[in-house]
Amino acid sequence: MSNRLSGNEAVAYALKQINPDVMGAFPITPSTEIPEYFAQYVADGEVNTEYVTVESEHSSMSVCIAAQAAGARAVCATSSAGLALMYELLYVAASCRLPIILACVNRALTGPININNDHSDSMGARDSGWIQIYAENNQEAYDNFLMAMPIGETPSVRLPVMTCMDGFITSHAVENIELLETDVVRRFIGEYNPEHYLLKKENPLAVGPYDVSSYYMEHKVLEAEAMKAAKARILEVAAEFEKISGRRYGLFEEYRMEDAELALVLIGSTAGTAKAAVDKLREEGVKAGLVKIRVFRPFPGEELARALAGTKAVAVMDKSEGFSANGGPLFAETRSALYDLKNRPYMINIVYGLGGRDVNTEDIEKVFGRLANIAATGEIGPVYTHMGQRSKEENA
Repeated sequence: MSNRLSGNEAVAYALKQINPDVMGAFPITPSTEIPEYFAQYVADGEVNTEYVTVESEHSSMSVCIAAQAAGARAVCATSSAGLALMYELLYVAASCRLPIILACVNRALTGPININNDHSDSMGARDSGWIQIYAENNQEAYDNFLMAMPIGETPSVRLPVMTCMDGFITSHAVENIELLETDVVRRFIGEYNPEHYLLKKENPLAVGPYDVSSYYMEHKVLEAEAMKAAKARILEVAAEFEKISGRRYGLFEEYRMEDAELALVLIGSTAGTAKAAVDKLREEGVKAGLVKIRVFRPFPGEELARALAGTKAVAVMDKSEGFSANGGPLFAETRSALYDLKNRPYMINIVYGLGGRDVNTEDIEKVFGRLANIAATGEIGPVYTHMGQRSKEENA
């Protein structure tokens, strides 16, 4: 079933098809349209969802935690400062093993004040215990949201899932996408029947009590093991989804990597621009390739190392600043993953697109030009740089 939808419309439509039990709703640009569109489905009687309007994002996540703990399916959407306001509760949701689904429409964190796209919001929450899945385009935003529940609700996983898409670039741009029939979606999602929940009168339990030091570490280890288990489950769900949709997903996408000597690693909508640059360079005889990370948590370190093992030089492009003085978060993960390779490629990190700064194919081609020079000479130069910023003279 074909339709033209923005990324936000696509996620709201996925929500309609899922028909969750509870939504904790609070608007923040650029995710506002998701609860807005879904509110119309609620008003029209097309879903049975308990739609709870609240006074802040902190309360939105609180609603989801309470509902999920009581045995319901709970969802919400947010961006930027909204995710930051949820920060305390992100850890609560993960540690209580509540498979809430959150649509994160990526937007720069203040300050300075900015409402455009980068990945600083979700990357700031990368170690909170949530599974993180990123979309390149509207189709992936829709598909990822549908796959999130079967992943998070698996008994061996039971973790919340954050499905991320680029603010405005994906959330507001309209594209042709393929939608599944609602009955197909509901069979794929299935019924939610948690083994343990707050209101199970036969076996009541406490949720979120004080955890003394003689138990806390064991619980965190179990949470870490669940994140490890999520990797296999993500691939299983992707295989099941391919059967009903014809669309294939993995932990990441390899684009023209079969004989690539020079490669980019990045996340999100910039992959479309990078693919165009790779195609152009291939026509010129350059063995260029791209690895687009789809799943950032759990991080596919071993798999990524295998994908990049035959390359000579790699540029990891981060759309968020790590403020570590050593590069961005994607670079840190990728560099660590490749450490044990016997013949490691040269690696550089480029931070780009902060606050919505544009990147085009010419910019990507310049990155490949630098990689070609590094591969030829072995001279890396600065490992960690920024792309597209004005010079000091221009700022004067």
